[in-house]
Amino acid sequence: MSPVSRARKKSSLPTAPSVNGLFKDVLRDFSAVAAEPGPFDIDLLGSEVVGQWRDVVVADEPESQLGLELIAFAQRKITPGAAALLAALKVLAESEEERSAAAEALGVVLGRGIPEPEWAAEVGQVSVGECWRTGDVYGDESSLLCVFSRGDHALGLLALLDFTEGGRVRDLVVIEEPHEVLAEMRSQVEDDGELVVLEKIEPADAHRLLVSGIAATDALDEPDVGEDYPRFHAIALAWARSLPDPAEVPPVAEWTAAQREEAVTRFLAGTNLPDADAAREIANLLVEHGCRTEPANPLRVGPEKLARFLESLLEGEYELEDEDAVAPVVLSWAGWAAARAGLSEVATAALLEEVTEYLGEYLSDDDEEEDFSDYLDGTESADEALEVVARRQFAVPELSTVIGDEELADLDPGDPEQRRLLVIGAHPEYHESLAAEEFDGADGLRLALETSIVDQLWDDEPAEVWTAAQNLLQQDLSRTDVLDRLVTVLEGQLTETEEENQLDYDLDAYRAALAEL
Repeated sequence: MSPVSRARKKSSLPTAPSVNGLFKDVLRDFSAVAAEPGPFDIDLLGSEVVGQWRDVVVADEPESQLGLELIAFAQRKITPGAAALLAALKVLAESEEERSAAAEALGVVLGRGIPEPEWAAEVGQVSVGECWRTGDVYGDESSLLCVFSRGDHALGLLALLDFTEGGRVRDLVVIEEPHEVLAEMRSQVEDDGELVVLEKIEPADAHRLLVSGIAATDALDEPDVGEDYPRFHAIALAWARSLPDPAEVPPVAEWTAAQREEAVTRFLAGTNLPDADAAREIANLLVEHGCRTEPANPLRVGPEKLARFLESLLEGEYELEDEDAVAPVVLSWAGWAAARAGLSEVATAALLEEVTEYLGEYLSDDDEEEDFSDYLDGTESADEALEVVARRQFAVPELSTVIGDEELADLDPGDPEQRRLLVIGAHPEYHESLAAEEFDGADGLRLALETSIVDQLWDDEPAEVWTAAQNLLQQDLSRTDVLDRLVTVLEGQLTETEEENQLDYDLDAYRAALAEL
């Protein structure tokens, strides 16, 4: 959650056609600001120089150390611009080796009569102001604002932290008017206080978040970062050295197999998912994903964290026995984890809404013919959607079927006639007699009763049908076996009416019989 920022404008640092050309342009820029730079001009220009050489690879020399070559180049020039560049790099270069080399080269230049820039002692030296952190209530992302000043001038450093990937920094921006950005953060909380949080944090905690987050990003081979990340990388590390050292954090203990199993068991005990085996498999993967990406808090839930989990499924990181179970299990996990975290009703509803959208994308990207929205009519609340989808997917697990030689695809499960076709399609043993219009007697009654059970489950009337189905599923019965048991109960309640060839049942007696299951 990154507020609209007023980032420092990029300097006119050009892209050089060669390494020597780059070096000459760098010296020219430092010569231009060496006389009377603004309070932060050297810090910003030095950071841009360091950021530029991070992305330059010398032809045929991929392992070359461009920073050390630039320092050696400046040492040979013996000019005020070279002294300015080296004075900046002895503070802003990102490795100790480069900072030491710049300091030594600066001594050589000064020893040949070039005066040291008057501002040299100020580079990287800032006073620490307030540190604020805003983000979503789930803890997926956070914006860290640290205010630094030099004299009467202040700038802000804004870092976007991604906790779905271990708290790594996704972008860095230097802000000219930090007080305006803080006002925007406060405005966000006022407008959307149930979904956005803002807190003032200790500078030592800001130090830990910033430095560890940058380190986590830099450890990646090809990190996905914003365009300003390289540009402000060096200045962020330099200013972070002005922040108090954070307290030592004990290493995070990896969850044991027993802890993971306990979490899955607690989740399953609080849900009524139709396929216990599939639910356990996916819940195990959710816990594994949490332990891998966020070992300090594996069960934390957020829309982006679950989106990353679904991406990992699409990318084949995990193998599934039953992909049809992903949607109801992930939705149930979201609701269970939200309750465990004590999220508000508004935050929980927003979480479930976003996760539902992600699931729609997941099913679409995974070439699933099933559309998750087919099981909802739009009148359900976010909390109700969990139970509705689980119940209706049990009643109608497939939306396409084959009857005889005819393929029927993308049927509407909300249409009773199309639901009946899906029931018929699941019983190919009846298709021949149906085509010959010889379908009556016990077989015809059996199919009609199963259609009635499916309708009752879809409409949740009576509600005891779904309760009985869940009880039977907990006995490790298959869906087919559960439907057979429900059909047997309904059949046992049928009585003939005064109208010819008509059957009926007593609703109260039917409910009582279902309860006995």
